[in-house]
Amino acid sequence: MKKKVVKLATGLLLTALSVGTLVGCGGKGANGSEAAKVSLENLSFPLQEKVTITGTISYPSGTESEPNNRTIFKRLEEETNVHVNWTAISSDQWGDKISLAMSDKDAMTDFVFNASFSNSDLIRYADQGVILPVEDYIDNYMPNLKAVFDKYPEYRAMCEDSEGHIWALPWIEQLGSNKTAIQTVGNNMTYINKKWLDFLGLETPTTVDEFEQVLLAFKDHAAELQAEFGIDGDIIPMSCIMNDNDPSLLINGFGEGYGDNDLGQHIAVTDDKKVICTATTEGFKSGMQWLHKLYEEGLIDPECFTQDWATYVAKGKSHRYGVCFTWDVANIDNLEDYVPLAALEADTKNVTPMNGSFTSGFDRGRCVVTAKCENPEFVCAWLDFMYDPFQSPQNNWGTYGEDDDFDIFELSTNEQGGKMLKHAALGDASPVEVREAECVGGPLAILDEYYGVYVTCPDDAQYRLDWIKDIYTDDMHCKYVYPNVFMTAEDTEKLTTIQTDLISYINSSRSNFVMNGLTDADWEEYNKQVESYGLQDYLAIYQKYLDEFYK
Repeated sequence: MKKKVVKLATGLLLTALSVGTLVGCGGKGANGSEAAKVSLENLSFPLQEKVTITGTISYPSGTESEPNNRTIFKRLEEETNVHVNWTAISSDQWGDKISLAMSDKDAMTDFVFNASFSNSDLIRYADQGVILPVEDYIDNYMPNLKAVFDKYPEYRAMCEDSEGHIWALPWIEQLGSNKTAIQTVGNNMTYINKKWLDFLGLETPTTVDEFEQVLLAFKDHAAELQAEFGIDGDIIPMSCIMNDNDPSLLINGFGEGYGDNDLGQHIAVTDDKKVICTATTEGFKSGMQWLHKLYEEGLIDPECFTQDWATYVAKGKSHRYGVCFTWDVANIDNLEDYVPLAALEADTKNVTPMNGSFTSGFDRGRCVVTAKCENPEFVCAWLDFMYDPFQSPQNNWGTYGEDDDFDIFELSTNEQGGKMLKHAALGDASPVEVREAECVGGPLAILDEYYGVYVTCPDDAQYRLDWIKDIYTDDMHCKYVYPNVFMTAEDTEKLTTIQTDLISYINSSRSNFVMNGLTDADWEEYNKQVESYGLQDYLAIYQKYLDEFYK
């Protein structure tokens, strides 16, 4: 990484900033940070004298718990001469502990690196005065992020609230765009065991009826499959985690073809720009009834309503699944045995892309600077290193030159002779596990134009991009997905209040419908309950921002 010089802004902005935060007493602040002693005049990295700042970060459970033991942070400290005293929280405890941390202003660190705060979180913390707006710091002390915003102004607009404030630094990962973006199908991509199909002499199903017959064949020939492939444990024709990695993609063909892919909001956008609730369509009703039929026939894992990810993966690694649902089947079993299953035809054939996916990967609330920080300009200047085109891929996926047996990258060169990160072959390793062991996450930006210049496209991303383009894109008949919007505090509060009960009720009903069936009387009562939870107000809020977006 080249030596970085941060040029100061001039005029009234700089004067205003200087009054409060640039005059520090030196030494460590109340939270152990030395940020206040750094002068911004002719600031350049590495600093002549080591400075300590403080940060809060999450890490995947079961991986290295001390962030400064990770190669990425070791190198950043060498290149900047900035040491970070981290408060590290395991990801499985993050939700509760970060809420407590944000409620104690005196105990806060300078910044929260892997915050991933929701819109309501950002607005609440902004109203409480515990996080700082960063738009001026971006413009004057973060040249890497500003360059991204200048080239893709839509990302800046997506970060801004209704008053133009930016309360957090984003995570941006471009891998394809519009209907070819890697996020369009989400975590519910359907994978079918091609090895079992071939052994039983079956074709890959293209309709819901053919799919049912294939699952029945898996069930009826379970003993043969166990013997042929040495499978220890019962054959499971289809498994999932309901309301997470579940069969929502399979029911896109029923009714008008909207399905119910967005399990967090249960909305879609019609071609005439109307927001609808997917979980109240006739296609949803028919899809749930069909899934119940499969469940009654013993074709769906009975543990799908209660199992956690670890259990789901453990059964997959035992090669017991005929069909499963996930982002990448290599995380559950292996690539060689499975192929993605294209959209199934029922009343129609369609794939409803995930909302927000057309602008690729985006997290508005990835990193926040807290009000405890005594020199936010300096901290933001350091955080801007995360947006360096050579640094962002490492933070996102992992690095090179590790002391262990596996490296995500090899240090290579591009066609122009510049240094480039070349993805190492994953082999039989799980992409999720090896990346979690090395990456640090946080705020970053990876743009499509970086591939082949700063970094190669990951193999698992490339084959997923190919699958989406070759298998799913042509069946994405809709014109729109709901965009990433930043609502006002009032509307966010209204939406959150409605969602608390509405989404919980819809998701529990989905599980109930698959397990116990769905009669016309059940459907009528369900719709009454959904309406009573404020569905029309819920849709009206979404419609308001969709209309504003397209103005």
